[in-house]
Amino acid sequence: MLDRFELLLALAKERHFGRAAESCGVTQPTLSAGLKQLEETLGVRLVERGSRFIGFTPEGERALQWARRIIGDARAMRQEIAALRKGLSGHLRIAAIPTAMPMLSELTTPFHARHGDVRFTLMSATSNEILRLLENLEADAGVTYLDNDPLGRMKTVPLYKEGYRFLTSIDAPLGDRARVTWEEIGQVPLCLLTPDMQNRRIVDRQLHAAGHNTVPMLEANSTIALLSHVRTGQWASVVAKTLADVFAFPPNIRSIPIEEPEVLHQMGLVVLDREPMTPIVTALVAEARAIAPELSNRM
Repeated sequence: MLDRFELLLALAKERHFGRAAESCGVTQPTLSAGLKQLEETLGVRLVERGSRFIGFTPEGERALQWARRIIGDARAMRQEIAALRKGLSGHLRIAAIPTAMPMLSELTTPFHARHGDVRFTLMSATSNEILRLLENLEADAGVTYLDNDPLGRMKTVPLYKEGYRFLTSIDAPLGDRARVTWEEIGQVPLCLLTPDMQNRRIVDRQLHAAGHNTVPMLEANSTIALLSHVRTGQWASVVAKTLADVFAFPPNIRSIPIEEPEVLHQMGLVVLDREPMTPIVTALVAEARAIAPELSNRM
């Protein structure tokens, strides 16, 4: 039964029979046969079929919720039994919004020092994507905003407050200022993250409140692309302080605090609110709680 639930989860992730089969390492006929057997066992039709994948039936959506719970519990059980035998090991997948990526080393480095047999995969994702990845068991934890969009059934650990900086050339307008306001920034051509990023929506709200409906001269869904343009000295932007602090800028680029108002948003670790948690996630939550006071004071 577990292997058939895994097939169902793969189909929910890929939304395509062929890709789902490939991700499971089976042929498409094997995947279709496994799903058909699951339907026969449950006595309902789970998948809307045609020449391609159409979607899940209402019964299929409900079965998918149970499959996530059952597979999650099975993985937790296997990890816990393995940890009893040989200590904590395995694979930890963390999804983070782009502006939080620079601080992940603050979490993974001390965790690795305690649990050297755990390997990591770090993924950049939007705040909405992080919740989807967690729900679909494609990520074990996320780092995202805690105080903006609803998080649903998640456990959270506050880590630090995200502040914002205006990046510009020292020779450009506002480049010689010690501090700038959102109203002033709204008068300068900007390059910003794309609107699907929550950071961009935060910036848009502040500029709108200051009386500006800004249309960026350049948009990017990559923070590296954004910062590399700022680095040329020909572009200005508004970025999270964590990004401004970690990126190596030439001497002619300035990172200027923004006031009136100073905007701070709570960032934190999110994991599915389920018991029992896997041993790896339990250890990660403990590590996050341990580093949070220092991180909050420093960032």
